[in-house]
Amino acid sequence: MHPTVVINMVGLTPALMGPHTPNLSRFAAAGCLRPLKTVTPAVTCSVQATFVTGEAPSAHGIVGNGWLFRDLMEIWLWRQSNKLVAGERVWDAAKARDARFTCANLFWWYAMGASTNITVTPRPIYKADGRKLPDCYSDPPELRGELTNTLGAFPLFRFWGPATSIESSRWIAEAAKHVLSTHNPTLTLVYLPHLDYGLQRLGPDHPHIAKDITEIDAVVGDLIEHAQAMDRRVIVLSEYGIVPVNRPVHINRVLRQAGLLSVRDEDGGEILDIPCSRAFAVSDHQIAHVYVRDAEDVRAARACLDGLEGIAHILGRNEQARWGIDHERSGELVVLSHADSWFTYYYWLDDGHAPDFARTVDIHKKPGYDPAELFIDPQIRSPKLAIGWRLMKKALGFRTLMDVIPLDASLVKGSHGRADGPEDHGPVFLSSEPHLVPNGPVEATAVKGLMLSHIFDQ
Repeated sequence: MHPTVVINMVGLTPALMGPHTPNLSRFAAAGCLRPLKTVTPAVTCSVQATFVTGEAPSAHGIVGNGWLFRDLMEIWLWRQSNKLVAGERVWDAAKARDARFTCANLFWWYAMGASTNITVTPRPIYKADGRKLPDCYSDPPELRGELTNTLGAFPLFRFWGPATSIESSRWIAEAAKHVLSTHNPTLTLVYLPHLDYGLQRLGPDHPHIAKDITEIDAVVGDLIEHAQAMDRRVIVLSEYGIVPVNRPVHINRVLRQAGLLSVRDEDGGEILDIPCSRAFAVSDHQIAHVYVRDAEDVRAARACLDGLEGIAHILGRNEQARWGIDHERSGELVVLSHADSWFTYYYWLDDGHAPDFARTVDIHKKPGYDPAELFIDPQIRSPKLAIGWRLMKKALGFRTLMDVIPLDASLVKGSHGRADGPEDHGPVFLSSEPHLVPNGPVEATAVKGLMLSHIFDQ
């Protein structure tokens, strides 16, 4: 077996490689670079599940970063259980070939409960008084202590939210180096999300993106050097490319105005009322699953969305099959935006009636993805003072909200989710072993097989 490291460098595209990526450019020149043909939806959880199973979302069931759990009548995003994924995982296929094989999963999604040998994944501590403390989960459990003692606590608030920075990806890369040196896994999966954040905030054409590219190139270059010094084969890939956007589409507001979506009032804030809604959307970047309670309402839901500015495709059940997303978890309708547009989760018609969590970082309460969590509300005149005041109140034991997130979706300048973007702005597959990678684009469903060939082929 040839030990292999697979680095998932989110958002990397051919257009971003150049003078700001000396390490990646050198790696590509010594090996190979291929375009990667991703899947629909081109979002983190769906694409990663495809990479590790070799299946489309219609087979592995990860139809987005979240969906409606119909038996619970609740929307859940960013779940962690590996039991949600169907299909044979790459590590199980490898173990079947050679019982000596071991696998470490460092921050790839659906890590908890997987049959990998080593797992590290973000896992905050939620205290009874409402506090959220940065932390991670590991298997074996003692690894968390090793990493915390060596690297400090996992910087959760640098991993997501308005304070995101290279610090979180650097921590993960250092954790990967520690695991390589101390546990010697055959396959090491590493997730480095740093590029994702700036690209969504600013868009791929903004000049300030150069700083983010330079930062992550240094981190990846160091990890590649460490891996190759340990005689590892290396794959670097990305899940999707991020395209510039300028049009948020408030799909749930349209469904509400058509009388299909219902809300209930909770202490002055409106909450999506799933049981009473005839139709609503779970928005996820440039894709939205529209769940329709009664079959006779599918036509009405489709009619009110048909022709809505920013919508490119509305897929019914039969149409979903052609896109590889026909699964029982998918909405009765799946909607894709135009390339310059994306879907908000907003369902209230007046910001004065927005729920309290809308202005906070709360990925589990929001019934859809919210990239506005990457910003501090520009209407706050002294952001540092505002945040410091709230943190001081928390430290003194007062209950308070970190309500500093804007409700202005126009701030978002980059998005993803479609699989048919221009190749220059699409994902990539790089390898240290060009003889193992066929010429031409690499299908996302072929990544599992390519991982196995890097491990087992000469």
